[in-house]
Amino acid sequence: MNYHFTKKVNYSYKEALDKTKAALSSEGFGVISEIDLKEKFKEKLYVDFREYKILGACNPKLAYQAIGQEDKIGVMLPCNLLVQEHENGEVEVTAINPMESMSAIGNDKLEAIAKEVSQRLETVIDSI
Repeated sequence: MNYHFTKKVNYSYKEALDKTKAALSSEGFGVISEIDLKEKFKEKLYVDFREYKILGACNPKLAYQAIGQEDKIGVMLPCNLLVQEHENGEVEVTAINPMESMSAIGNDKLEAIAKEVSQRLETVIDSI
């Protein structure tokens, strides 16, 4: 199994970003953080970089359930998604696969929650 779900899309970077946020919403996730690495690299390193934005997404109900099973699971939250435009103009959307990341914890009580989150994030990627 892969640690991520990825899809190249035939949209502009902005369209892909908007469609990703809409797909997340339809699966019960909210975007609680956005990190624009193009902007940050320019600001901190004075370098030009391509479009590359990390979205921190959270499904409150599932996050609450996970924290109830493992109080330190917050170090793995929120679920990150990445929208990037490669140098050749291709746009790609990627989401973390929580089944892989949460398996490192070794808490069997998290398996069903991680599976649901993974399925929802895979649905997000597939629907874009």
